[in-house]
Amino acid sequence: MNTKKYNVLGMSCEGCQKKISTALNNIEGIKAEINLAESSVEISSDSKIDLEKLNSELKNAGNYVLEDPEKPKSTTFIPPQDRVSPSSVYYCPMECEGDKVYFTQGKRCPVCNMYCVPIEEKKLVDSYQLSVDSKHKTINYQLSTNNQGRYYCPMFCEGDKTYPENVGCPVCGMDLVKITGTDDDSEDDTYKNLRKKLWISVVFTVPILILSMGGMFFEFPFSSKISGFLQLLFTLPVVFFTGWFLFKRAWISFKTWNLNMFSLIGLGASAAFVYSIFALFFPSLIPHEFMQNHHEVPLYFEAVAIILTLVIFGQMLEAKAHQRTGSAIKELMNLSPKEAHLIINNSEKNIPIAEVKIGDILRVKPGEKIPVDGEITEGNTTIDESMITGEPIPAEKKLGDKVTSGTINGNQVFLMKTEKIGSDTLLSQIIEMVNSASRSKAPIQKLTDKVSKIFVPVVIAISVLTFVLWYFLGGENRAIFALVNALAVLIVACPCALGLATPMSVMVGIGKGAKNGILIKNAEALEEMQKVNVIITDKTGTLTEGKPSLTQIFAENIAENEALQFAAALNKNSEHPLSQAVLNKAKFFDSAQNDNLKEVKNFENISGRGILGEIEGKKIFLGNIHYLKENNFEISENILQKAQILENEANTISYLTINGKAVAVFGFKDQIKENAKSAIDFLHQKGIEVIMMTGDNEATAKHVAESLGIKNYFANCLPQDKINEVKKLQKQGKIVAMTGDGINDAPALAQANVGIAMGTGTDIAMNSAEITLLKGDISGVAKSKILSEKMMKNVKENLFFAFAYNTLGIPIAAGLLYPIFGVLLSPMFAAAAMSFSSVSVIANSLRLNSIKLKI
Repeated sequence: MNTKKYNVLGMSCEGCQKKISTALNNIEGIKAEINLAESSVEISSDSKIDLEKLNSELKNAGNYVLEDPEKPKSTTFIPPQDRVSPSSVYYCPMECEGDKVYFTQGKRCPVCNMYCVPIEEKKLVDSYQLSVDSKHKTINYQLSTNNQGRYYCPMFCEGDKTYPENVGCPVCGMDLVKITGTDDDSEDDTYKNLRKKLWISVVFTVPILILSMGGMFFEFPFSSKISGFLQLLFTLPVVFFTGWFLFKRAWISFKTWNLNMFSLIGLGASAAFVYSIFALFFPSLIPHEFMQNHHEVPLYFEAVAIILTLVIFGQMLEAKAHQRTGSAIKELMNLSPKEAHLIINNSEKNIPIAEVKIGDILRVKPGEKIPVDGEITEGNTTIDESMITGEPIPAEKKLGDKVTSGTINGNQVFLMKTEKIGSDTLLSQIIEMVNSASRSKAPIQKLTDKVSKIFVPVVIAISVLTFVLWYFLGGENRAIFALVNALAVLIVACPCALGLATPMSVMVGIGKGAKNGILIKNAEALEEMQKVNVIITDKTGTLTEGKPSLTQIFAENIAENEALQFAAALNKNSEHPLSQAVLNKAKFFDSAQNDNLKEVKNFENISGRGILGEIEGKKIFLGNIHYLKENNFEISENILQKAQILENEANTISYLTINGKAVAVFGFKDQIKENAKSAIDFLHQKGIEVIMMTGDNEATAKHVAESLGIKNYFANCLPQDKINEVKKLQKQGKIVAMTGDGINDAPALAQANVGIAMGTGTDIAMNSAEITLLKGDISGVAKSKILSEKMMKNVKENLFFAFAYNTLGIPIAAGLLYPIFGVLLSPMFAAAAMSFSSVSVIANSLRLNSIKLKI
């Protein structure tokens, strides 16, 4: 058996995958397994694999090509006349397939059958750019702002395909959702348009309802015939203006046989509307069984108007829900300023944020938002970083500290050097991650998609069967019973609620996470998180602060505060990592306060040993024991014992000596984060095993593990040790989450079922993970667990509402209870019940916004 893996060029969605699979597996002796994520196919054959034959079959299936990854890319010179240009790239003028392009003149669109035209004929072509899709080796045209301003289907019927305007999904018919970006000031008008259509519908529907139902309470001064024509007149704007988009979607669904909720709405409303017109103009042709008590022909204009109005109402609420769940993104986007103050030759110039370049020196004034990511080069300040860390207390910033775009400067002016711009800034990455996550598709949603596709034709069949059974077995007035009950089945069975169940919960859940500093790149990770039973965590930067702190001072024959003053004075001149810990302990944060430190003369930095200087005529040394032993310094037994105790508690030790005698010992430690213990306890209560793996030494690892109640830990770990442990646990059937913040954690983060990166760590770690915790501590893992459980519970509640509603509604609508209880469900009440179901699902999803992510 010959087996070989090939790259697939041109495959971009599940539809492509299905076409390629069908084409290849229909070839005798060929077995093909398609991997959409990798754009690859594994071909197995008993004989030699003929690549040309395979490509010949794929050419007939579509614009797909298999490429041998082992063969080098062609470097053959392509004559100018053979190179691709806009005039030789064709697209459908109706954009039925979004950005898909073709390279054959005379090609017809496979959806609408119109002839494709050259891209250069596209209106506003200057605002488009041609680019090569390196993954699929095709030429795409796209807006110069990528996908922002375009629309996507919230049901992802065609994968990640986007559309230039909101014309409704050609598969499911749902309203498309706008993709926003950092520099997109436009608003999605879907909600406003639907709200306008709703009010217009209400204005015309209320008179219809009065005309049709008012006769039961009072007598009109005109005949029922005139009443019928007035009802028709008021119904026309609802059918052909406000509700026309619903019929267009229904028509597309039947034409492409992608049956969905709009198929049922269009079919039911059309049947009622056409019947009512026929009955109004030709009453004598209506059988006697259809007549009402006063020999009046029953009209259903009110049912049509109310059905369409209620559906528009449901669509408006859905659009409003999308608008709400996108509020986290909008809030983040509004954090970015529009201009920056560029410093050129000591003069200031205001420039648009888009013109800032890496290396530029920018001035940030009090109260302004920081324009880009960078480093302070002059001055000091306090910065409100709550949008990143969630902490309300402003952070102190000084020379050399990093600052982040979107955070707010305090009451000082400072200069900064630009390090990251555009999409590379943390703010832009946050927006993109939230956008990508809200567009990702959880596996549980695929089940509802499949159910919906089967559900619609089954319901149509039930409706036909209802009509037939009522017509032949219904007794008196069986014809009207047959029609009304068939219509009720079509309307009550609308799968709108079923289709909303998962995406609504996912989008609201992701938005909730973003507001709490939990950025989810993939909705599948949020679903998988609730199944996790083992969490592997790094130590430094995850369980601990990731920077040393001066935790203990023991002094002999000198006051602790005086010892600290000597140490701080020496460390003012040092760049050692422990120096800042000493200065922080001494409460000296800026240059003005540092002037109060004792003066140091003859300062010397002794590599690998410590720092030395003269203060007030005394020789002061601060460093490790090796220097003391090498120079025969005097150390009391008491200080040695205290140093040993500190070392046993995983402290790094420094000794302070005065004129050759040790007078104090300092203990430095990477402090455990204050909420780490409560987070670990919470995870243990949830039955989750927590394993700590660190590259630090055994003593430090043991101390941290014991302090946090972690039973299983590994010290001196290399990156391969972490990923091997993840693989080992996965082979045992465990669902593993990995948390980390460094480059050494990246492989394990990618291998784990759920990778969780600390937002305070490296970009590589964040790119390797599915979830990023902006605040950068283990409590975010516990919050992610809570969010995951709440979201999945919410999805199941939504599915229950949808399935229970359809299960109960269809039999009642079909008249199953009529022989026993005399209960029937009219089309109007069926429409109301259907919309109420959709509203219930949306309202239940929005409840996620009120959950408390507390541990």
